[in-house]
This record gives sequence, structure tokens and C-alpha cells, in this order.
Amino acid sequence: MTKDLIVQNINALKSDFTINYSIKTKTEAFTEKLFYTLFDSNAPLNESIDELEKQFKEIASIACKKPLTLCDSTWNNFLEKLPSVLENLNRDALYILENDPASNSVEEIYLAYPGFYAIAIYRLSHELYLLDLLLFSRLMSEYAHRITGTDIHAGAKIASPFFIDHATGIVIGETTVIEKNVKIYQGVTLGALSVSKEMKNSKRHPTVEKNVCIYANATILGGNTVIGKNSVVGGNSWVTRSIPHDSIVLNTTTTEVKIKEKK
Repeated sequence: MTKDLIVQNINALKSDFTINYSIKTKTEAFTEKLFYTLFDSNAPLNESIDELEKQFKEIASIACKKPLTLCDSTWNNFLEKLPSVLENLNRDALYILENDPASNSVEEIYLAYPGFYAIAIYRLSHELYLLDLLLFSRLMSEYAHRITGTDIHAGAKIASPFFIDHATGIVIGETTVIEKNVKIYQGVTLGALSVSKEMKNSKRHPTVEKNVCIYANATILGGNTVIGKNSVVGGNSWVTRSIPHDSIVLNTTTTEVKIKEKK
């Protein structure tokens, strides 16, 4: 097959695509610039916000499916939310500092905690989700997923303060609701009981009430599943029904230790 024929075939197969791949790299650059602007004390704020506005509008021009004037106006709506988002994130960071014995300073949390980074990008992408910039928000959250190993859908509703420790392997679905003072450890899944396109507009993921602690590798599934306030869900637990408040959920699988016989 000649090169010309190969090119012709590829073009034919791409004819239904409307993908502008630059939006992916533009969103990643915007995400890093935004995090830097919010948390670096030396960031030139006015200049950084001007640059962010330029980047935002370039991305919105690709991702937004509304008339141009409406797409441009979303920047002002997003910008207005940044102080309240930062206030929540500062509260999240202090909550992590108070609860993680390995933490030494709030600066360490801002700079070195993947769980905090995942929460930060979630809170920022959630504002894009609320502005109906769904592709933009998804690309931002997937960038954080790749960096931290934590997959938080931008549509989830997560109150502040919130604590993610270690981060790796956590999945939080789109319709999850998490109330304040919740702590989650590595490998936790807050997912759906089943996957069906017909369920798109329904509550598919759990609700976690305030003051709940969920330990490593616990799996909690279902839109009707509620973890009651002040409860503890132990590691490796599998939960598909609601748990009353003040409960302790344990995985009852036993582990036996035997001494090897000497040969």
C-alpha cells in the first residue's frame, strides 16, 4: 500500500472526528498555572490572573458548546469562585495537618501531598463542571488522576474539610456526596453497583455523612448507600447497603499465622 493511499484511508477514518488535541495540553498547562497562582506566595497575582484568563478562553473556545459571548463570560464566573475555593482548600490543608501524624507543616501539605493536590484540582474542576464546561473539567480531573493516582469525578459533591491520605488508587464517582470532616485512605472506591447508560441522570454513587473514616481498600457501592455520620469503615470492607450512624464496619476475614516446620 502506498503512502498516499494510507493517508487517504486514515483521513477517511478520521472524517467523523472533531478532536482538537491541543485542548489536552492547554488544560494541563492551565491546571499547573492555576495551582501555582493560588499557592505560591511569590506568584505575581495580577499578571498570573491575566495569563490564566487568556489560557482559559483559549480552552473554552474549543470546549464550550455555547455561543462565543456565553463562553467568554464563564471566565468571570469561574474567577469569582476562586477565593471561596481557596478558603476551602486552606481548611482542607489544616485538617490534614491536624489528622496526619506524619505531617510537619502546612507548607509540606501544599507542596508534597498528592491527596491535597487531588482535592485541590477536584475543587477547581468542580466549578468548571457547574459552569457546564464538562470536557474542560474532565480533562483537568484526569490530569490530576494521572499525577496522583486519585480519580475524583468533577461532578462529585465534597464538603470541606476533607482528608485524603496516601491517595493512590482512590476512585470517587460523579454522584458521590461527601459531607465535612471525612477521611479516606488509599485504594478506597466510592462507586456504582452497576454500569448502564440509562443510569446517567440517576444517583449512582454513595453518600458519606460527616465525621466518617474509611480505611484502605474499602469499597462502597450504590446510589442508595449511605454511610452514617461518625462511622468507621475498616480496611478491605465491601459495603453495598446503608450503615447506621456511629457504626464500625469490619472485614471479618481472618488471617492465620503458622510456624514453618523445621526440616
